[in-house]
Amino acid sequence: MAKKWNMIVDIARCDNCRNCFLATKDEHIGNEFPGYSAPQPERGHSWVDIKRHERGKWPAVEAHFVPVMCNHCDNAPCMKAARNGAITKRADGIVVIDPEKSKGQKQIVDACPYGAIFWNEERQVPQAWFFDAHLLDEGWPQTRLEQVCPTEAFRSMKVEDAEMERIAQEEELEALKPELGSKPRVHYKNMHLVTRCFVAGSVVVQVDGVEDCAADAEVVLKQDGQTLARARTDMFGDFRFDRLEKNSGQYQLELSSESSGRAATSFELGEQSLYLGPIALAS
Repeated sequence: MAKKWNMIVDIARCDNCRNCFLATKDEHIGNEFPGYSAPQPERGHSWVDIKRHERGKWPAVEAHFVPVMCNHCDNAPCMKAARNGAITKRADGIVVIDPEKSKGQKQIVDACPYGAIFWNEERQVPQAWFFDAHLLDEGWPQTRLEQVCPTEAFRSMKVEDAEMERIAQEEELEALKPELGSKPRVHYKNMHLVTRCFVAGSVVVQVDGVEDCAADAEVVLKQDGQTLARARTDMFGDFRFDRLEKNSGQYQLELSSESSGRAATSFELGEQSLYLGPIALAS
């Protein structure tokens, strides 16, 4: 089996520094790479873009950032839309839009469901991030994205498909829009930070008439009488359960502390993550 290129993007590591965006601009604006790409225009193209996603509400709110680029799909919709062999899938898995054969084929831009292909009005060609193939073909061990990322959010690897499947399962990798069946070669780690919800709250207790944090209290998450997860509050009495499916219905919480008593509450999870506020234990 041939080894093919894949990219792993860890959403938990991306802090929106945009070095990847700038490095791609630096590499391609004003630079022509015959057989790979025409120069990228100075404005209007985001071959590597950063999408912002927020979860929760004050005071439990967080923002995460998702780098989005050409997915180098094995079942690429753009290839189906292209004419005259304008797009090729290389043996190493990289998708390349030919800068000559693709001239005038604006339908290629519209065919990408990820919005990762851009139209160069001056050159009349569709363009996208081509996995820095011109550098890899010269022997570079990694893409420029990896070189400039200070948090190591990107990790490319050239492995056989079976090995990539093993890694994807082991690291719980996911694809953007998997329902499309396009079989992307860009895989995302910690996708739950975008696609799923959390529920958080604070456990409190009355001490001499003053409300205080209930540290190290046990919190049990249940649904339909079944225990799903357990957690203990931190020194501020806070707890959190993550990776909950959106619109997954009614849940129950049972809270207890050997020294401070017990409590129970319920909530319904819709489209958004929840902060339940303070929950008081009673003896």
